[in-house]
Order: sequence, then structure tokens, then C-alpha cells
Amino acid sequence: MHFTSAQRLDDGVLEREFTLGEIPGTLWTPESAAPAPLILIGHNGGLHRREPRLVARARHSVAYGYAVAAIDAPGHGDRPRSAADEQARADLRRAMQAGEPVDEIFESFIGPLVEKTVPEWRTTLDALLPLPEIGGPVGYSGWTAVGIRLAAVEPRIAAAGFFAGGYVPRAQREEARQITIPLLLLLQWDDEGNPRQRALDLFDAFGSKEKTLHANMGGHAGTPWFEVEDGNRFFGRHLR
Repeated sequence: MHFTSAQRLDDGVLEREFTLGEIPGTLWTPESAAPAPLILIGHNGGLHRREPRLVARARHSVAYGYAVAAIDAPGHGDRPRSAADEQARADLRRAMQAGEPVDEIFESFIGPLVEKTVPEWRTTLDALLPLPEIGGPVGYSGWTAVGIRLAAVEPRIAAAGFFAGGYVPRAQREEARQITIPLLLLLQWDDEGNPRQRALDLFDAFGSKEKTLHANMGGHAGTPWFEVEDGNRFFGRHLR
């Protein structure tokens, strides 16, 4: 791991950019010298790890005493998009504009992306956890498809908060039955691109004895900010 920049923000948060091979990432840590539990923030939809909403979430969690890390998945943020990525996105836009089914397009695009992204998160964990300012345990917040696979194969993940607003491939819907860690699932009740019943079925499928569903009115991008605070309290119950 190579840190490429560092700055102390006005709220005392130390923000550092890093590279790990081809993986670009950002690490936010609190001002305290004590080792902090780590939260991984996963994002999809082609977003950059520096997208303002994601940075705001990270800094809010650091204020609660956590270290937070985000990486750009393949084809996201600073990572180049392959010809296959661009074709899949074009096919998706065309199908949505025509009102055609899109599940198979998502399967062909999201499934391989999960397979590529999860090993990168595990490599990132290997590099982050030895840092003296990080003390574990580890939580995961965000992209559900990647989070399910990561929680299924990575025993260092102790709790997870998932956003039900993204497509979850059939393989991960089946893997959800293997997940037994504490979970918090956020659902936007009127999400125009993600069927409500599919999210409810996924919640049922999780094997966790402790799982919580928070449903709020509104569309895909309308998740209330107070859910960030509730998420930090959720992690406080399981990472401390």
C-alpha cells in the first residue's frame, strides 16, 4: 500500500489517498490516537469514491470514532472502463428507454463485477488492518451485491449495512442464506428501478438471527440522512 496524499480536514479527520496495485482508495481516520474499528464503504452505479455523498457518509462515521475506507471498483471512479463495460451500460440504457426487461443485462454485468471486486476488498483489508490506527473489528456499508459475497467469504466482516437500491444477482440472492452476521437493510419504498418485493424477499433470505429492515418513503436517491446516524449506532452495537 502506498499513500499518495494526506490532509487534515477542518473537523480533525485525517484523509489519505492510497494505491494498492491497480486499486485506488481513500482512508479516513479520526483524530484520536487510539485504534479504531474499520467500516468499508462500497459503492456501485459507476460512482467515484470521492462522490460528495459518500465522502459525507465517511466523515460522519469518523466523527463516531470509526476509521472508514473506500475503493473504486473496476470500471468505477478512477478505474478505466472496458469495452464490455461500456457495451453493457449502452445495452442497459437502450433496454430501459424501450421499456424492455433488464434483469439479464444486469446479470451479465453485475455478476462478473462482484467476482472482480470482492477479492480487491479482501486485498485492501489485508493492507489496512496492520495499520496501528486501525484496531478492528470490521463492518461493511453500501453496495449489497458485493457486500453479500464479501460477508459470505470474509470472516473478518462482523456486521453489515446494505442498501436495497441496487440489482442483486441470483447467485448473491442464494448466498444471502449463508449470511449470519448482524444486518441492517435500507429500503426506499418507492424505488422506481428496484422492485420492492424483491428487496423484501432478500431480507427474508438472510440467515442472520439479528437483522433489521428500515423502509422509508421515497425514490431511489431519497434515503434520509438520519439513516446514516442510525447506521453508525448499528455499527456501535457490533464493532465495539
